[in-house]
Amino acid sequence: MLALLTEGPSHGYDLKDEFDNLTGPHFGTLNIGHLYQLLERLARDGLAETHREPQDTRPDRLIYTLTDKGRAELTDWLVQSPRPASGYRDEFFLKLGAARRLGDPERIRHIITNRRLTLLQELRDLAALRAAAGTTTYDRLLTSAAELHNRSLLDLLDQIETAIPQLVAEAEPRHPRNAISKTAPTMPPRVDQPTRAKRSA
Repeated sequence: MLALLTEGPSHGYDLKDEFDNLTGPHFGTLNIGHLYQLLERLARDGLAETHREPQDTRPDRLIYTLTDKGRAELTDWLVQSPRPASGYRDEFFLKLGAARRLGDPERIRHIITNRRLTLLQELRDLAALRAAAGTTTYDRLLTSAAELHNRSLLDLLDQIETAIPQLVAEAEPRHPRNAISKTAPTMPPRVDQPTRAKRSA
């Protein structure tokens, strides 16, 4: 957003269109609600300033302008080395882990097959994008990155399929919540108290 605002003052929907054009079809469209949250944060932190622009038949538009602090923040961000996200979160691996706990090799194979078909379809879509007229060098580079990523995932699926017996064999056994731990201390044997008659005798 800071980079887009260097081109001049703008409002939310124009910035959304510019962002979608910048990132191309691989990134996915930007949610307008999320965008306005981001713009509010930029204004709150002094990275952008706002003013209202009247419209004839609609409510006033809120216009965002980059500040000197915002330009400095953009410069700092551009020179920083991107940090990869911590961990590896992917719904596919959640499903794989769940099927592994169920001890069901056929279910694991089904999950792998579905993912493989999805990746192959994405590769076909990427090939169509690459062949489309009017694509820029930036778009072609993004397409290449996506293709390399999908091909590496296909290779990984082959590894996972080979490892299915080990995955199932190494799955942790499920322990019922009310199961008694093997290491739990045992209760001492019960000693019956003498009855009143025995005590009186």
